[in-house]
Amino acid sequence: MALAFQPARRRMERIANRLVYGKRATPYEVLAEFSAHVAHAYDIQETPAAIAQIIAAGTGAARAEVWLRVGREMRSAARWPADSPASAGPIQMLASGDLPEFDAGQSAFRVVHQGETLGAIAVQAKPGDRLSADHDRFIANLANQAGLALHNVRLLEDIRASRQRIVTAQDAAAQRLERNIHDGAQQQLVALTIKTRLAESLVGQDDLGARQLLTEMAGELQDTLNDLRDLARGIYPPLLAEAGLAAALRAQATKSALPVIVESDGLARYPAEAEAGVYYCALEALQNIAKYARASKASIRLSACDGTLAFVVEDDGIGFDPAARSPGSGIQGMSDRLAALGGELRVTSAPGSGTRIAGQVPVRELAAART
Repeated sequence: MALAFQPARRRMERIANRLVYGKRATPYEVLAEFSAHVAHAYDIQETPAAIAQIIAAGTGAARAEVWLRVGREMRSAARWPADSPASAGPIQMLASGDLPEFDAGQSAFRVVHQGETLGAIAVQAKPGDRLSADHDRFIANLANQAGLALHNVRLLEDIRASRQRIVTAQDAAAQRLERNIHDGAQQQLVALTIKTRLAESLVGQDDLGARQLLTEMAGELQDTLNDLRDLARGIYPPLLAEAGLAAALRAQATKSALPVIVESDGLARYPAEAEAGVYYCALEALQNIAKYARASKASIRLSACDGTLAFVVEDDGIGFDPAARSPGSGIQGMSDRLAALGGELRVTSAPGSGTRIAGQVPVRELAAART
């Protein structure tokens, strides 16, 4: 009799499930489907979307959304239906660590793995319907199973983020090295090129002067080679690191193709990145003067006031109209370098009136960040 009753019992269960759940799968079937998906999922990225779809199918909800915790924020990872409107943006976690408030009409369930909140599942019932206690238990059970799955998703996101940080750091290092070569060693090479032409013009007219100039150039070539070696090792110019900004710029001024005066008002030491930023911007300005300004002299003024390290480079050259000419790569590079440090660059010039390049860097903020 028992064996004969089993087929009838199974039919009665299917009828009862159809009456209770309609065309939806039973919670047991949904949980079994989710377990099978996690066991056979090859693409971890699909897991949040699968969770949202399975919950919507098991509860008949109008919308289901899976949120992933990143730091102190909850970020939407997937939603169902997939074409439903996206959420406004990240939601801040509460200071107590509790789940934040989601959109009105949504019920939120915490996803936890080994005691850590990894995310949340937000479910919105259809208009005129509501989630029953059985639905709440079902979603809570699925949220418990989803903990390990979301943990794997977050590990994958952490790996991708770390790779992106590595790539970004490598690009930044390469760009910094390129700028340092352009603004440092290249300026010295430009000056040496001009001196070479001068020495060539003295041959046959002032051989002693030409010989003396060539001797100076040999020493400057060795200094340039040393600077390139230092940059290849990824360090600041030794004199800048040891003696500070004013001393390093004075040493470079002696190698310039035209007379350069360096003025500083009892300058102290500042964070290395601030000193390097001002140093290379001043060298780039001197290089531009030597190449384009047709100037007879130049000056560099250094000052510090109210937590700001500032510099001004001026020449008595032919000048130009900034409004009629777009900034070249040199000026743009200086502006970008200072902007990365929270500073700014200003260029003032007019035809026949020389050029003034002024920049500043907030050193208090940099010092606090370094600490």
